[in-house]
Amino acid sequence: MKEAKMAGKKTAARKKKAVRSTAKLTTLDDFLGEEGKRDEFEAIAVKEVLAWQIEQAMKENNISRNNLAQRMKTSRSQIGRLLDPKDGNVTLATLQRAAKMVGRSLRLELV
Repeated sequence: MKEAKMAGKKTAARKKKAVRSTAKLTTLDDFLGEEGKRDEFEAIAVKEVLAWQIEQAMKENNISRNNLAQRMKTSRSQIGRLLDPKDGNVTLATLQRAAKMVGRSLRLELV
């Protein structure tokens, strides 16, 4: 008897879930724009991609962080900041030098 009541409650609980309408859903870009956070998140995303691309080029060319620091005539801690996706305080000049040292070039464009 108790088992039948428990099964009935579980079925009722499943039925109570409301189906959500997709009419009110927005894109992530729209949501971030409404919250005033879109520019901040785009900047973070760009830095994450650049840091990842530099690291991949370093791996392809067998360049360590120490070696890159020596090539760029800077400290290893500066390379750490360069490769830290959450550290957005990297100049374009630094990105260009790093790209050159790993055999790449930096290309920026407005779209």
